[in-house]
Amino acid sequence: MPDSSLHAMLQHASIPTLIMCLAQITGEDSWLAAPFLPKRDTNLFADESGGLPAAVQQTVRDAAERVLGEIERGIRKLPPPPDAARFTRMMSVCVAEDIAPKYVPMMMEEMELADRDVHWQGASPPGSAARFPVLIIGAGIAGMCAAVKLDRLGIPWTLVDKNPEPGGTWYENDYPEAGVDTPNHFYSYSFAPNYRWSGYFSKAREVLDYIRMVGSRFDVLRRIRYNTEVKSLAWDESKKQWCATVADAAGLTRTLAASAVICAVGQLNRPRVPNLEGLEAYAGAWFHSAQWRHDVALAGKRVAVIGTGASAMQFMRTVAGEAAHLTIFQRSPQWVKPSPDYHRVVTPETLWLLEHVPFYYRWYRFGLLWRFGDGLLRTLRRDPSWPHPERAMNRTNDRHREFLAAYLLTELSGREDLVAKAMPHYPPYGKRMLVDNDWFRTLKRDNVELVTDGVACIDGNRIVDSAGRVHTSDVIIFATGFEAGKFLAPMDIRGRSGRPLREIWGDDDARAYLGITVPDYPNLFCLYGPNTNLAHGGSIVFQVECQMRYVSGCMVAMLERGIAAIDVRREVHDDYNARVDAEHEQLVWTHPGMNSWFRNARGRVFSPMPWAMADYWEMTHEPDLSSYITTAARSKS
Repeated sequence: MPDSSLHAMLQHASIPTLIMCLAQITGEDSWLAAPFLPKRDTNLFADESGGLPAAVQQTVRDAAERVLGEIERGIRKLPPPPDAARFTRMMSVCVAEDIAPKYVPMMMEEMELADRDVHWQGASPPGSAARFPVLIIGAGIAGMCAAVKLDRLGIPWTLVDKNPEPGGTWYENDYPEAGVDTPNHFYSYSFAPNYRWSGYFSKAREVLDYIRMVGSRFDVLRRIRYNTEVKSLAWDESKKQWCATVADAAGLTRTLAASAVICAVGQLNRPRVPNLEGLEAYAGAWFHSAQWRHDVALAGKRVAVIGTGASAMQFMRTVAGEAAHLTIFQRSPQWVKPSPDYHRVVTPETLWLLEHVPFYYRWYRFGLLWRFGDGLLRTLRRDPSWPHPERAMNRTNDRHREFLAAYLLTELSGREDLVAKAMPHYPPYGKRMLVDNDWFRTLKRDNVELVTDGVACIDGNRIVDSAGRVHTSDVIIFATGFEAGKFLAPMDIRGRSGRPLREIWGDDDARAYLGITVPDYPNLFCLYGPNTNLAHGGSIVFQVECQMRYVSGCMVAMLERGIAAIDVRREVHDDYNARVDAEHEQLVWTHPGMNSWFRNARGRVFSPMPWAMADYWEMTHEPDLSSYITTAARSKS
């Protein structure tokens, strides 16, 4: 690239990210000291100036231009990864706060400076690997990761999905403005970086295209069996195998045998529609947001939306812009955070920097991961000395509340009626935090009504609320979430004892060791299982990669040691879940009076993970088979 073009590109660089690139490329400590120390800020996306004076920023750009030119001319080579002490210092300087050394190995893997894969002890897999077929259920984010990682180990797999295409939730949810509310630069695999995201919070189609790109790049797509749904799984103790009954789109069934099963079906895969009296006889059209009826025109219609969660937050402004009148039924208000980056597009200059400047993408990803991840968790812990537990968990959480409440009051200025309805009375992050997509501005529209009474019944084209008021509608859209508590439903899964897993878990109390394995169900592994959701921030893609490393480690250990089956010990499983529950008792999701889909009918938190990402990374990094009852494989005569 001509020097003039490079100079122009660097004018658009994030200064903290560029400083990290210089520190890593040159190895010079001066980049980790004054005057190049970024100032700490609390923005979700870092201040791209780093809070540094203009002259210092330009010094950084000039140095980067010189160093990058030396690399291009071949007079400077990229160095090996920094050691742990230097990497810790670099991370701390990057985000202007102390980061514990325990984050070093996790972050080095995330930034592809260290290998995350599990490997065989020998140069090639043992012969038994080829005789260990694995069934993967689900071709979304988790299933795609599982297939890639098993391929690298030479372990054969069969991947089935009930849909006609890959993508999981990103294939199914195509409602207006569907997209990520986690920054997509780290809502992506560490082993498959995407430098070309068009925005900072990409929409569903682009995420789906990314998943397909990964599937194509790693030769997974052509081997997926689509329109194939697993109806049942039964463990055959004599053969040490799972027998899966699968059905195709026509309903024809057949069986598959597998030495292990990886359930990658997710938590939010079965839409929940409330059982409302009169719904079946409703005079208009109705559908769930995850099964959007694109054939139903909303223009000029009276539309009712039931539910105000994450999906509603995204599609509501589009619906309000089309409908003649929109009635929104809200069970409880949500905390909504502003983000000036939510609709921001990635400039051509930033795309170039991410793709061409060594380590730039990696350090940019690190900053996002920290700010959207563990940096927040400590603020969600109960402080027993805090004098206002009814409104916040601690002083910092209360500052979050003050900021969010001030934003709400500003957005709804002049509409005290809406303020009374929209202001939450529970601590921030007690429910899923939502990113503002013109929510408050939508509520203020003349054609929008916010109803805080529940729906009692439906009578013809009339919705009767719990206060007895009648709301006439032509279309009902349910934004009522998913059957999140019914993990692995509707599959009938029976383990060693023959007892159905659904009988053990019930409708809303799934439990698993590390969120991955369950006693009495050998060689059955869950990805994105119970208590592995990230409600404090982070990316489920990170969780899936941690879990798949654990699953891969289990399989490698089994095959190298001649083990046919592993079954997690009951006491190990129960102890882990007791620790999960005890930890949750100290966190915001068990705040008194809190009612969210994270909790079951008895108040137990079944979905979010209580651990810091770094702690879960460590828990899942090296499986310990002493936690399992192992069964030796039969020797071949």
